[in-house]
Amino acid sequence: MKLYHIGLSVIAACLTLGACQVTNKETKTLIKPEFTENDMDLSVDPGSDFYEYANGGWRKQHPLPDDKSRFGSFDLLAEDNKKMVRSIIENAAAEKGEKGSINQKIGDFYAAGMDLEKINQAGFTPIQPLLDKINGISNRDELTQLIAYLQKNQLTPLFHFYSTADQKNSKMTIAGIYQSGLGMPDRDYYLEDNEASEKLRQAYKTYLTTLFTLVGNDAQTASELAEEVFAFETKLAEASNSRLDNRDPHKTYNKMGLAGLSEIAPEFQWSNYIGGLEINTPAEINVSQPQFIAAVADMYAKEELSTWKSFLNSVVLRKTASALSEDFVNANFAFYGEAMSGKKEQEPRWKTVLDNTNGALGEAVGQLFVAEYFPPAAKKRMDDLVENLRVGFGMRIDQLEWMSDETKKAAHEKLAAIRVKIGYPSKWRDYLGLEISNESYLANILSSNRFDFAFNMAKIGQAVDQEEWHMTPQTVNAYYNPVANEIVFPAAILQPPFFYLDGDDAVNYGAIGVVIGHEMTHGFDDKGRLYAKDGNLNNWWTEEDVKKFNERTQILVNQYNAFEVLPGQFADGELSLGENIADLGGLCISYQAYQNSLNGKENTTKIDGFSDYQRFFLAYSRVWAQNVRDKEIARLTKVDVHSLGDNRVNGPLPNMEEFYAAFNIEEKSPMYIAPENRASIW
Repeated sequence: MKLYHIGLSVIAACLTLGACQVTNKETKTLIKPEFTENDMDLSVDPGSDFYEYANGGWRKQHPLPDDKSRFGSFDLLAEDNKKMVRSIIENAAAEKGEKGSINQKIGDFYAAGMDLEKINQAGFTPIQPLLDKINGISNRDELTQLIAYLQKNQLTPLFHFYSTADQKNSKMTIAGIYQSGLGMPDRDYYLEDNEASEKLRQAYKTYLTTLFTLVGNDAQTASELAEEVFAFETKLAEASNSRLDNRDPHKTYNKMGLAGLSEIAPEFQWSNYIGGLEINTPAEINVSQPQFIAAVADMYAKEELSTWKSFLNSVVLRKTASALSEDFVNANFAFYGEAMSGKKEQEPRWKTVLDNTNGALGEAVGQLFVAEYFPPAAKKRMDDLVENLRVGFGMRIDQLEWMSDETKKAAHEKLAAIRVKIGYPSKWRDYLGLEISNESYLANILSSNRFDFAFNMAKIGQAVDQEEWHMTPQTVNAYYNPVANEIVFPAAILQPPFFYLDGDDAVNYGAIGVVIGHEMTHGFDDKGRLYAKDGNLNNWWTEEDVKKFNERTQILVNQYNAFEVLPGQFADGELSLGENIADLGGLCISYQAYQNSLNGKENTTKIDGFSDYQRFFLAYSRVWAQNVRDKEIARLTKVDVHSLGDNRVNGPLPNMEEFYAAFNIEEKSPMYIAPENRASIW
């Protein structure tokens, strides 16, 4: 339920999601990488389907649990990580800390969420004050104030209002506005004319009807309210930018003051809204989607107050349903879990409550996680790997035949300027003002939301804090932030199958090395390349180099567009282009860095029967081993900028000559791509 909106530029440059385990805590034994016939499918020709060859056995051994829509290496390790974090939280709770202490807040947040009997007894009474506020609206002034009030609680009824680095003055923080308001994951679900979308629209209306029924409306009234809300959201969807448009930082950079905002959307009471947020009027606001905001303002003036009440009631209901009594939780799962993603059952409650506790007190939990599970030796080895990758990337730049010397010089400067954060923040966040008790789970969530919103708003007009992290240490992920020109690797990713403290170099370069290269490449992908070394949105390429770059990336777009993910549904090569560039670039850069590490000496040692170069590619492939439900495939293809696991393996590898050499892949092999048709970018 927590909203972390640090700008789409950061979110889109993440590796993926998950969490994992460091070592066996009881024995402190280190995990070593293994590639055996149990985890592979040696009956598959590596040139036909390398993903299945590398992961076939693993996939058979790890069928989809009923509570998962996708289950892969990330997800398997996430389960172990949740057990570790659960132990941390339960130990903190057992200490019965004094009121106001971190242990008290962690313990009470988790305990309140686990007290299902109390939550069921309360029903929807925790949100009754919010519903009463909405139903009591009598004029547009009160409507504006209510929208602001919901925003302060991070229930985001129409658009996100947040702080963000100015993309053309990246050292300063300004306000930002970003489209929102939809109950389904993307505008296309409202607009596409096909059977699958229509089925999901009906399921969503059923969900809304159920929510309205649960708060006391009869079946007929609830159904009518659901139709009214759906029609309202459809108007929002029609005005929304596509995900592809939102990947263009030039289209989403529209900085103005309050006067400019009032000019493009004059019907909305902006001064009243800002006052309701209880913040000073921002001098500068980036409006990411002006057309959307203009449409919202028009709806603000023209839609009946009764329609606004219905819509805002639905926002509160669907945003809080997962934290209310079981009937709300079940309705929420029926749509978002089952209809949207194909899950067959809900995950155990403790995992959901743990996620929310972790979200509310992320760095507090992270501080305990680092002390318990993060070995200092991992950071030292990562420091060395990052610098080796930086050298490897520099060599790749020098070898580019298509790039001019002028742009190469600027690329080297940007590469050298990339800041690196590993493990955990240099300073921890203070949770002193956060009020938490064991009385109400939802009250704690909303308290945390308000606390975070105030924290976010306080940044506006201030210099960007370059030491701040946008992920917690216990998150298995990594990201590149273009406006900071930095790469960040939380502690939890420095673990198998990404990083083996006692593993051979070939595997570490194939796994965490590619992750490092992946994040570095985001600074030079179709979007990241638009930002200069100082993080400012500023073209530093020659026109001819831009043309050549686009020609090369179009090859990658065409390759991925040809992947049929389900019968009649194909991957979106444009939406996933940035991540696909980063995957291919990460592989090439890390391979170069591994070769450098050999200092000209061939590694003839075989492990598990595989050469070092074979283990490099196997390690990369194992990271993306997964099983996925068809509904989740359909959803991810529509909304996720990352390609599916099999395409993250079988997509980039055929573009690398080194891959063909490692596994003796011949021209007749199905994965073979003629050299002149391969994508060669970084």
